[in-house]
Amino acid sequence: MVYNVVSGTLYVVATPIGNLQDITYRAVEVLSLVDLIACEDTRRTKILLDHYQIKKQLISYYEYNKIKRIDQLLAYLKQGKSVALVSDAGTPGISDPGYSLIKKVIEENCLLEAIPGVSAFLTALVVSGMPMHRFCFEGFLPVKSGARKKILENIKLENKTTVLYESPHRLLKTLNAIKDVFGNKDIVIGRELTKKFEQTLRITVEQAIAYFEEKKPKGEFVIII
Repeated sequence: MVYNVVSGTLYVVATPIGNLQDITYRAVEVLSLVDLIACEDTRRTKILLDHYQIKKQLISYYEYNKIKRIDQLLAYLKQGKSVALVSDAGTPGISDPGYSLIKKVIEENCLLEAIPGVSAFLTALVVSGMPMHRFCFEGFLPVKSGARKKILENIKLENKTTVLYESPHRLLKTLNAIKDVFGNKDIVIGRELTKKFEQTLRITVEQAIAYFEEKKPKGEFVIII
């Protein structure tokens, strides 16, 4: 069955977080049929498109050019062109600039459709062994220590599993902040999910700090408290 791509529609397309096979048939078809693909990094998206032999016009859409790009993409949609929005990995709008475009498309009464797929925080959560019936996703914590501590203190008051994202160069600062607020709590850390060197650590905060002080953090991290 051929998917019917509708003119003037923004398709929010989830893409793999590592393993290129983790994409739906529907997502591949939509990417093959739209007029334009908006992506955070055209080079990274091209790797995925080349893998599936898809040749499409690409336009960059990332945090520092999103203001000027939103109007440009809205103009494409109002001209009747179909546009796919993808992030570097996972589902657009989650801890990336996709939300701003999605919000504006809704405000302008343009057509919008989600093509669901993988997301790093859900991938980590389902293998964590932590309760999944109530959880919250906080994304990346603030850079400033005071703001970071305040959010962690609010998380401590919630009786639910919490999922965080973190980059390698900030991982130890975040782990130490978690220790300061929670003490030596059991946590789960997912690293490089679905990739060749995927790792899931079910560990205490102090053990995690000692581990990554000895072994330099590399890759992208999901922390589950």
